[in-house]
Amino acid sequence: MRSRFEPDRQLTTRMVVTMFLLGLVYVAFIAALIVLLKSVVLVVVIAAGLLAAQYWYSDRIALYAMRGRLVTAEEQPQLHGVIDRLCATADMPKPRVAVSEMDLPNAFATGRNADHAVVCVTTGLQRRLTAEELEGVLAHELSHVAHRDVAVITIASFLGVIAGLVVRFAFYSQLFGGRNRDQNTAVALVAVMAVSALVYALSFLLIRALSRYRELAADRAGAMLTAKPSALASALTKVSGDIARIPTQDLRTAQAFNAFFFTPALGPGTVVANLFSTHPSLERRLEALAEISAELGEPGGRTP
Repeated sequence: MRSRFEPDRQLTTRMVVTMFLLGLVYVAFIAALIVLLKSVVLVVVIAAGLLAAQYWYSDRIALYAMRGRLVTAEEQPQLHGVIDRLCATADMPKPRVAVSEMDLPNAFATGRNADHAVVCVTTGLQRRLTAEELEGVLAHELSHVAHRDVAVITIASFLGVIAGLVVRFAFYSQLFGGRNRDQNTAVALVAVMAVSALVYALSFLLIRALSRYRELAADRAGAMLTAKPSALASALTKVSGDIARIPTQDLRTAQAFNAFFFTPALGPGTVVANLFSTHPSLERRLEALAEISAELGEPGGRTP
C-alpha cells in the first residue's frame, strides 16, 4: 500500500531483519519442542493454530481485550472526521474506527493489513486532548498502518506469546503432575521450560528493538503529515503525565498491549520497566519532535 506518509527505509530494513531472525528462532524452537516432546503433529498443529488465530483475528482479540467497539460516523462524527481528513491527505484507505470505554488515555492500531486495519482510541484520550493533539495521535497511528508495521509487530509478538504459554504449561504440568511422572519425562519438561524461556528472552529483545524504532518512525511520519509536531509533542506530554495517575490495576490490564499503544501503560516508580519498554523514553520522543519542528520551521514549535 502506497501513501503520502513519509517512507522510512530504516524501518523497512529493521522489520525484514527482525522477521528473519525471529523466523530462525521460531524454526529452532519448534524443532526443539518436537525433539523434546516427541510429537511432531501435536506441536505443529498447536503452533500453526495459534499463529493463524493471532494473525487473522488480532484486531478482534485486541478490541475485545481493550473493551473496544466499532463506531459509525453518526456515533463519533468528530473522530471519523479527523480520520477522513488524514486519510485523504495521506491518500490511503480509511481503516475501521473503534472506541474503547476506558479512562486510560491511549490509542492503538491493529489488523493484519490495510484492508483489515482498525484504529481505536479510548474515551479517556478523547476527553483529555484538543482537536490538534488528537489529530497528531491519529496521524501517528495511521502511519503504523501505512508502514505495515502493525502486521509485523503482531506476527513478531506471536513467538513470545507461544514461548510464554509453553513455559507456564510445562511449569504447572511439572508442579501438579510430578508424582505420576517418570524421571525422563520430568527432565524433558524442564528442558522444554529452559528452551522456551530462552526463546522468550530472544524474541523479547528483538521485538523491543523494532518496537522502539517504529514508534519514532510513526512520530516523524505523523508529524510530517500534519506539519504540527508541537501538537503531537503536547499530546505525548499530556498523555504520559495522565497515565501515571491511572490506578495500577487498570494499567496491568492494558500492559499486554503496550507494543501497540501510542504510549506505554506504565505507572510511576517503574524505572526497571522503562528499561525494557516497547517505546523510547518520553524525553527521546520529544527531542526528535523538536528537531522536526525546527526542520519545518514551525512557529512556536519547541516541545513543551
